[in-house]
Amino acid sequence: MLAGMARQMLYHDRPHDALELIRLAQDGARRTAGPRLRAMLHTREAWALACMGRPSGFRRATGQAADALSDAGRPDSEPYWIGYFDDAELAGVTGGRLLDMARSDPCSYADQAADHIRTALDRRGPEAGRGHALDWIGLAECAFLLGDVSSAAGYSRRAVEVASGLLSGRVRAQLAQLYPYTVGDGVPRAVTEVRAGIRTLLTT
Repeated sequence: MLAGMARQMLYHDRPHDALELIRLAQDGARRTAGPRLRAMLHTREAWALACMGRPSGFRRATGQAADALSDAGRPDSEPYWIGYFDDAELAGVTGGRLLDMARSDPCSYADQAADHIRTALDRRGPEAGRGHALDWIGLAECAFLLGDVSSAAGYSRRAVEVASGLLSGRVRAQLAQLYPYTVGDGVPRAVTEVRAGIRTLLTT
């Protein structure tokens, strides 16, 4: 519950409050949490630190998440509600946080974000639903930030295809964040076609 509250604080741009909640959760679960739960909590901590502009803290917490997850057994060895947290999920959320930082410093973080997101895509497919769609959206944004418009158009097209089969407010919010990259004079035809697809999804 505390981890969920922290996530809401992060969505509302309150990372300091989120970090306090996560540390309460970590303290409360220290003796009972399994490796997947510990890993998830570390990624929430990393998210807050990334939002606070603390890249060294982000890397430390992300490394702790990877260390914790390396001890995980079968998903059914922990409560069912944390079984989703695996190597693919760790790669996806790490890529997402690096993308957050890349928006203000693409030269330092966009390539790293893309590498992690590609790892997530390699390890989970369409059955991941929302996560799969968010991976494609994130990879498209990375490509736009890197100036690779051709790849960005292809990734965005795939993101629209995947998102069209989902009813997810978060996916649509991320598509809305992607949309401005497709607007402007002189964008290639492939990008204008993608823009139309995103607009259709956002208005239906």
